[in-house]
Amino acid sequence: MNIMNMSATCHREHKRSSVWSEVNHYLVEWRKRLLIRHQLMALSDRDLSDMGLTRLDAFYESTKPFWQE
Repeated sequence: MNIMNMSATCHREHKRSSVWSEVNHYLVEWRKRLLIRHQLMALSDRDLSDMGLTRLDAFYESTKPFWQE
């Protein structure tokens, strides 16, 4: 195997690794959003009020799709 082939192979491996790293990043972020939105709905009205939110605000946030910020 010559240097050019090794370089191309390393580049492909790095690219594949960075794609999986990005996919993993999104999966972790989406999971976090789902958990936070679920926890938000479990808060009491007083807790929501302390955060400056209403029950309607919490409901709106919790019904967003996981991929939406």
